[in-house]
Amino acid sequence: MSTPQSNTVTVKLVRSIAGTRESHRATVRGLGLRKLNSQSTLIDTPAVRGMINKVSYLVQVL
Repeated sequence: MSTPQSNTVTVKLVRSIAGTRESHRATVRGLGLRKLNSQSTLIDTPAVRGMINKVSYLVQVL
């Protein structure tokens, strides 16, 4: 069985969602991010990667 760290990705909200499109705000919420500098650890799937790509100008992958 693989280690839990190998198939996860941590994202951090580094820019405010104020003034962004509603769909981008929903994507940020879908990633589990609320406030500025909040972090979320997610399972690394193609769907999550697509969400990160969509709002790449707002988040940082750790």
